[in-house]
Amino acid sequence: MAQRKRTDQLRLHIPALKKFSLLRKLIGIFFVISFFAEASSAQVRWKKVDSLYGNLPPSVHVYKTTDSLSGIPFVAYYVSAALKDKKLQFTAQLSNGNPYTPDQYYLLENSPLVVVNAGFFSFENGQSLSTVIRNGKIVSESVAALRGINEDSNIYYYPTRSAIGIGRKRRADVAWIFTNLPHHRPYAFENAPVIARGKDPAPNIYQLSDIDWKWWEMRTAVGGGPCLVHDGKIWVTNKQEQMFVGEENKKQPRTAMGYTKDGRLIILVIQGRDPGKAEGATLDEEANLMKNLDCYEALNLAGGGSSCMLVNGKETIKPSEDSGQRPVPSAFLIKWSNDQKPK
Repeated sequence: MAQRKRTDQLRLHIPALKKFSLLRKLIGIFFVISFFAEASSAQVRWKKVDSLYGNLPPSVHVYKTTDSLSGIPFVAYYVSAALKDKKLQFTAQLSNGNPYTPDQYYLLENSPLVVVNAGFFSFENGQSLSTVIRNGKIVSESVAALRGINEDSNIYYYPTRSAIGIGRKRRADVAWIFTNLPHHRPYAFENAPVIARGKDPAPNIYQLSDIDWKWWEMRTAVGGGPCLVHDGKIWVTNKQEQMFVGEENKKQPRTAMGYTKDGRLIILVIQGRDPGKAEGATLDEEANLMKNLDCYEALNLAGGGSSCMLVNGKETIKPSEDSGQRPVPSAFLIKWSNDQKPK
């Protein structure tokens, strides 16, 4: 907050001082009300519902809330899983040009513990538009260039979009990344997203920026955007990632993923487009929810009709599509390790 000017304070008349004092009190009351309004919008009560989802390892839990959000009907679930638990396998899957529903991923992937939709895709051809890394290799790239409009139609914008990854040592990270095959590792920007532009529709890393980057050494990763929480603070970078600009305040079904400093993966799904029962959440509300679940870093994934999470094959939120689960080209999975799955 900008500092108030202190010049000429001693020349104020007594009535002016009284008015200034009253104004300060009113401003203080306003900020207190705003603080509690913001807090109440994300401080919902969660109930553990493990028993509804069959056989779960001790390191995995499922929570549900039906508390109102900002006074509006709200339904959400989240899964918390210990990243260090070697009984668990964290992986991702990409369909081969034929999107699958979460139910189909569940059958194809030998009944994983958790299936959740991942990144964005083209409605025209079903092609993934977000990063997917499986077994250490990039199997889907993020969008590298966006054509400008109107007077900027000859210019391309080069966004770096957020992704969450898990490395060999089972440590998670959220970064803004740029992919450029044939490299098998993404370029990662850890401190801030990069926005650059040029005339090349297929840019390389040298056309982005001189900002420091590093190779992103991840075994598993899924991309989406925008970032919601960065280094323990809420930071919604939808404008920098050029996503949902002007739509920040729309309540929608949402999917988000993040991690805590003590090594737990958090996967949140928010039900929406269900009038009178579940209206969804804005990006800011989603960010507040993830922060209040102790996420150190978190990002938004594909939402709307794509939002869906299965636990042991059973749905959590109700998908918003009238037809039920929407086929999606990518999914994030939590599986039992090969020798740990109960029989």
